[in-house]
Amino acid sequence: MNTHYTAVAKSLHWLMALLILGMLALGFYMTDLPLSPDKLQYYSWHKWAGVSVFILVGLRLAWRLMFPPPALPAGMTRAMKLAAHAGHWVLYALMVVIPLTGWLMSSAKGFQTVWFGVLPLPDLLAKDKALGDQLAQLHWALNVGLLLLIAGHAGASLWHHIVHKDDTLRRMLPAR
Repeated sequence: MNTHYTAVAKSLHWLMALLILGMLALGFYMTDLPLSPDKLQYYSWHKWAGVSVFILVGLRLAWRLMFPPPALPAGMTRAMKLAAHAGHWVLYALMVVIPLTGWLMSSAKGFQTVWFGVLPLPDLLAKDKALGDQLAQLHWALNVGLLLLIAGHAGASLWHHIVHKDDTLRRMLPAR
C-alpha cells in the first residue's frame, strides 16, 4: 500500500500552493493602489495566474480521480478524517469558484480577461457595474476564506507532524 502521493500530485500541490499564495498577496496588495499602469499590470498578472489555477485545478482533480490519494493515517479519529476530507473538498471548491468569480467580476466590470496577454477569454456577463461590485465583494470574501482555510490546512499538517508524529505531512513532501 502506497503511503505517499504521486510525484505529479506533489508537484501540482506545491506549484498551486506557490501560485495561490502569490496571487493572494498580489490581490490584497493591488486592490487599494491608485489607478496607474503598474496597477493595471498587476491586475493582468493576477488574472493570468487565476486562469492558470483554474486550469491546474482541473488537471489536479483529474489526476486525483485516476490516482487516488493514500489513505489517511490509521491513528486518526473518524472526526479528524471527516474534517480532513471536508477541508480538502472545500479547498478544491474554492480553487474553482474563486477564479470563476474573478472572471465574472471582470466581465461585469467591462474588463476582458486575456490569458498571458495572448488568448482573450469570452466575457461571461454583460457589463453591469452594480453586479461587478457585488462580485468584487464576493471574490474578496472567498479569498479571505481561502486564506483562513490554507492557514488551517498548513496548521493541521504541522500539528500532525509535531504532535502526532504521523506521516501526514511527509507524504506530500518532495522525495528525499
